[in-house]
Amino acid sequence: MKDQVLLDVKNLRVSFGGQEVVHGIDFSIKAGEKLALVGESGSGKTVSALSLLRLVHNADVAGSALLNGRDLLAMTEHQLRGVRGDDVAIIFQEPMSALNPLYTVGDQIAEVLQLKKGLTPRQALAATLELLASTGIPEPARRAGAFPHQLSGGQRQRAMIAMALASAPKLLLADEPTTALDVSLRGQILELLADLQRQHGMAVLLITHDLNLVRRFADRVAVMEHGHLVEQGAVSEVFDAPRHRYTRMLLASKPERQVVETAPATGGEVVLRARGLRVIYPVPLPGLRGWFRKGEFVAVQGADLDIPPGQTLGVIGESGSGKSTLALAALGLLPHQGKLSVTGADWQQAKQNGQTRALRQRIQVVFQDPFSSLSPRMTIEQIVGEGLLVHQPGLSVAERRDRVVRALAEVGLVDDPARGGDWLQRYPHEFSGGQRQRLAIARALIVEPRLLVLDEPTSALDVTVQKQVLALLQRLQRERGLSYLLITHDVEVIRAMAHQVVVMKDGAVVESGGVMQVLHHPVHPYTQTLVQAAA
Repeated sequence: MKDQVLLDVKNLRVSFGGQEVVHGIDFSIKAGEKLALVGESGSGKTVSALSLLRLVHNADVAGSALLNGRDLLAMTEHQLRGVRGDDVAIIFQEPMSALNPLYTVGDQIAEVLQLKKGLTPRQALAATLELLASTGIPEPARRAGAFPHQLSGGQRQRAMIAMALASAPKLLLADEPTTALDVSLRGQILELLADLQRQHGMAVLLITHDLNLVRRFADRVAVMEHGHLVEQGAVSEVFDAPRHRYTRMLLASKPERQVVETAPATGGEVVLRARGLRVIYPVPLPGLRGWFRKGEFVAVQGADLDIPPGQTLGVIGESGSGKSTLALAALGLLPHQGKLSVTGADWQQAKQNGQTRALRQRIQVVFQDPFSSLSPRMTIEQIVGEGLLVHQPGLSVAERRDRVVRALAEVGLVDDPARGGDWLQRYPHEFSGGQRQRLAIARALIVEPRLLVLDEPTSALDVTVQKQVLALLQRLQRERGLSYLLITHDVEVIRAMAHQVVVMKDGAVVESGGVMQVLHHPVHPYTQTLVQAAA
């Protein structure tokens, strides 16, 4: 049975308004097999997979997709409803968006069991708890009564997997199931999927751009570029001897280390210094006590940091470790205890004296998601030049525009500054993800800061674009002598960019030191787990 073809896709074509985006691709999946469909954003991999169940709005789909001999593309909507969730289930990329925020996760899983399996409410509840327990969620009875926002990212993804498995599907479509998760959680979810796949004997179509994940999980791989299937075969064959240039480019797109390795001068100026840094959030107390006082949650526990000029300090840890809170405190956006200074100026004193504007010019930020961080209603000229209005209000319109064009040229968006004016009246939606992140970097650089806080600057980007953006940041550091506070959960980005690294867990710094020392010879068990999970 294992050698029997479960899904056979022939000449799949997908069009929108007469414009074809998937060009006649062929692939098949055997029962119990794991096939990875890989490619960059826009390659057509997600559209191809979701079109099999006709889940793409306004798409014209042609070809054939035989599931156990029945053509999915020839089925009526009523027939497809019987297939969706029953024979084919889906795990979506972002569980927070895919789960209904108004219902508990237990109710959402039980609904599938009642609709698809005809169970009574009591039977559905028992089966729900069993499914949640099988995914490794702690205290499944309590988690079943939780709403999606009350669960962590890993728990939400496990709940989504439990829901997908509720009807015991023959084929599981997993659309970037680990992209939104930390590196150790990625490993856990991967092992969980592989274990459940073996237990249930189902086939898995994994849609991803994470090649490490493919190497560890899949049996076969199919590579897509611009709607064409350019190469497919066993994972070991394709990865060890790729035939197509696009596959070779994807495999070669690992971040490269091109930083200046010189050690900082002793006793020199420190761009960012923290001593005993603590950040505390008030939390409600249960019962009557909550009426009169608040409890405390310590998000950062006594951190000590130094960032010399021209150096990068990498901060790594899972979600909830306190690394983003540390970044917000460094930017002066959160109240804190302890000492925290930028280029020798203390944040607390600056706030008391009303002198934060000058300090904010010295430290700027580049956020994780460039699409969310750029206003969709402002032109590129307005977005990039906004900082000049605040910090250099005396500039004329022409001078400000000239500075904007030069900033765009510096980040590689404009080849010739004399012709850069063509870009200024465009809006963020007219640019690709990599171009938007370059715009975010230009916006930060235009006020000539000394320190950039990079909050997961490449996690929303494809591997090839990630490599380009990291190379840009390294070049800017060499040319400008910039310092970076790099917040990430990606060990490979730390390896490429950082001089020093700090490992955080539950708000505390558990290990710190030179990047090569920490990554090659980790001492703390938590650091060892992170490094092993990224291998």
